[in-house]
Amino acid sequence: MKCLVVKAHPLSESLCTSLTHRASDVLRAAGHVVEAEDLYADGFAASLTEAERASYYAGPYAAQRVAPQIERLLAAEAIVLVFPTWWFGFPAILKGWFDRVWAPGVAYDHAGYYGPIKPRLKNLRRMLAVTSLGSPWWVDRFVLRQPVKRVLKTAIVGTCAPQCRLDVLSLYKSEQLTRAQVEQFELRVERSLRRWPV
Repeated sequence: MKCLVVKAHPLSESLCTSLTHRASDVLRAAGHVVEAEDLYADGFAASLTEAERASYYAGPYAAQRVAPQIERLLAAEAIVLVFPTWWFGFPAILKGWFDRVWAPGVAYDHAGYYGPIKPRLKNLRRMLAVTSLGSPWWVDRFVLRQPVKRVLKTAIVGTCAPQCRLDVLSLYKSEQLTRAQVEQFELRVERSLRRWPV
């Protein structure tokens, strides 16, 4: 498959960087075609521009500044997202990627009278979100009820690519882990990606 690996972490020596490399290596070894997108290193601007927002409903979408990112999204049959969960949400740069790239006329179409949106990402078959959290698992699952997973599953992937299978792997208490615990999580990522069809 054509796989897009998107990393959203500002530090080049971060755990997310290591997980990104591991995911890319596993996909290439399995025979997939991998396109990498490092949002911080590429200088991606998170803020929706005035022209982009004005064109959300007026159309066509003002895609000039994000045309390369849109091209990669539309070509992708599978996506791996690697990011830290901050304040139980996406990093601003990743939220901006969704705002600016998963746009009307790209990822979905507006329905009449502000009804449910219509999906456009019909090529997208798989998505794996790999995220690290400083909190323990029970806070994410029982107190907050997995907000990142719910938004991805219901509001983003579920509406723009309902045929896409979404998996989320969360690494909890990530600031207190041993190397052995990190390696165990890396193996979970690897096993998940090895199940993807070539």
